[in-house]
Amino acid sequence: MRIILVLVACITTFVSSGFQSKTETPAKVDICIYGGTAAGVIAAYTAKKMGKSVMLIEPGTHLGGMTSGGLGQTDIGNKYAISGLSLDFYRRIGKHYGKFEQWIFEPHVAKKYLQQYLDEAGIKVTYNSRIVSASKKGSNIQSISLENSVKPEASTNMTIEASMFIDCSYEGDLMARAGVSYAVGREANADYNETINGVQLMDGHQFPNGIDPYKIPGKPESGLLWGISNEKLLPNGTGDRKAQAYNYRICLTSDPANQIPITQPDAYDASRYELLVRLMNKQPERKTLNDYFIWSRMPNSKTDINNRNGFSTDMIGMNYEYPDGDYATRARVIKDHEVYTKGLLYFVGHDPRVPQELRNEMLKWGYPKDEYTDSGNWSPQLYIREARRMVGNYVMTQANCEGKEVVKDGVGMAAYTMDSHNIQRLVVNGMVKNEGNVEVGGFGPYPISYQAIVPKEKECGNLLVPVCLSATHIAYGSIRMEPVFMVLAQSAATAAAMAIDAKVNVQKLNVTKLRDRLVSKPLVDATIQHVIADNEDKDKVTVSGTWKTVKRGGYGPSLLSSEAAASGLRSVRFNPVVSKSGKYDAYIYFPKLQGLSSSISVVVSDGKVKKDVTLKAADIEVVGQTSGEWVLLGTYDIQKGQKPFVEISNKDADGLVFADAVLMVPNFK
Repeated sequence: MRIILVLVACITTFVSSGFQSKTETPAKVDICIYGGTAAGVIAAYTAKKMGKSVMLIEPGTHLGGMTSGGLGQTDIGNKYAISGLSLDFYRRIGKHYGKFEQWIFEPHVAKKYLQQYLDEAGIKVTYNSRIVSASKKGSNIQSISLENSVKPEASTNMTIEASMFIDCSYEGDLMARAGVSYAVGREANADYNETINGVQLMDGHQFPNGIDPYKIPGKPESGLLWGISNEKLLPNGTGDRKAQAYNYRICLTSDPANQIPITQPDAYDASRYELLVRLMNKQPERKTLNDYFIWSRMPNSKTDINNRNGFSTDMIGMNYEYPDGDYATRARVIKDHEVYTKGLLYFVGHDPRVPQELRNEMLKWGYPKDEYTDSGNWSPQLYIREARRMVGNYVMTQANCEGKEVVKDGVGMAAYTMDSHNIQRLVVNGMVKNEGNVEVGGFGPYPISYQAIVPKEKECGNLLVPVCLSATHIAYGSIRMEPVFMVLAQSAATAAAMAIDAKVNVQKLNVTKLRDRLVSKPLVDATIQHVIADNEDKDKVTVSGTWKTVKRGGYGPSLLSSEAAASGLRSVRFNPVVSKSGKYDAYIYFPKLQGLSSSISVVVSDGKVKKDVTLKAADIEVVGQTSGEWVLLGTYDIQKGQKPFVEISNKDADGLVFADAVLMVPNFK
């Protein structure tokens, strides 16, 4: 999930972005973070706020990884899984757009608020610095050596010493240099008793039957079209070292005043898109951009464009060299993806073989003048969905995702579908087919083990890896979401700081105390983030009448649904416990699910006075990859010791009523 060059980030409050000579004294910090991703930013902020000296190192010049690199259509899964500073980030984005939370956004807005965290903590990023080596004493890292990413010369290499290291890069370069075990590609199903790992020929993002793979249709001797491998399809569940497809999450604009035309890129080769022409000819009824791209709309007439169907923005099979590649190899892979993607946009808008309707629609779009202004208005971050994955003492697997195995040492949660993009494009029974796409969900939020973000102690005792964490390919496909990386990064930085104070290796840290700290101080300091009452919190919920528990579509593991056939008044009262007096904004989670009543009756009490609130379903817009929204019920002055409540009922309902969760958010400092 990310990056243009290899991205390294070590942040420090007192180390500049310049390079030192070999004779100069190494820079020393408490905690060194490698990778200027959104996770790296959160890790650095957390460590600094916990009183540690910090260095954030970024191999390139881009801050924020995919979060500010085009992935504005945030992969949420379930908002219940997003906590702490990660959730705070999306609320800062929400405030920017005049909302409570915002999960879709423009790249420059994401970057602005990630930078805000660094500014608040007094952190300066060390840019254009990439790892060369790691020096260890016993099993612990003593220092790392960095070279200038633009002009690497041994004489300008920089050495960083630290008590703790955190690898927040998408590639796991620090982890690998430290000699920590890792996996690349797909495990066989048999390795971890899984069913959807390894080779998988499924129907998602697939070519329809009957598309010829050869340059001259029907003539294998003419050779394969560009992008098709001559490898044979292996049995289902077979492991390999192939990585799922990378792509760019493309930000375009339809605002003519903010547009730069999509022009033919250097090294453009129209033959690369012959398969797309054949796909279009096979399905002439599909004549819109949304038939060939996931064209998600962002604020201010912009997009987050993702891969869709058999031939799109995923450059399938062209990234195998990337995970373990040297810097030159990775730069070449990145450039190839850029040329392919820009060429695809140009092809759809200009090639006469593309239906006129599609060409006309594409020509309404252009690159935004106000995005990526320091990289030619093109994202500097390739979506590195998966590269290396650590092999720690605990490996997250399909069983964890499906709730069949639940860890007790969770330091974050995930909730997204087990998702893999295609990995190969092959000839199967004389037709072109994509292989590797998996999209299997239907499960609720689940915990991620602390042992999955730390290496085996014998390999490294002072390193945490919240991004390239210990998980199988298919489990990583559920975990690998930007908000989750940020949650795990906060957990990692908190653990690093606590391990320094306790003078122990990260594997010996008291995880119970770590979990307690994360819950009691979600914003690192003593600030109250919110007070919540969920239908799963039996001590905070009073249920009257018949309600059905529904496992999907809400906030958290379940929600309560009124029984359509049942008679009589039914209600659910949420009783949040406020520990500090002041004004609170009260919110109720509103799932917009099938059969929903057009209006919902709610009663809110501050502990003394009741207020009736009627919510109209038509007035509530659900935005982003979620089924519901937090809806404001008003601001209330609540005193500690009082018993506020929010009660939802089926009074005057003409459909189903869903009772899910209530938030009290401080409206004071």
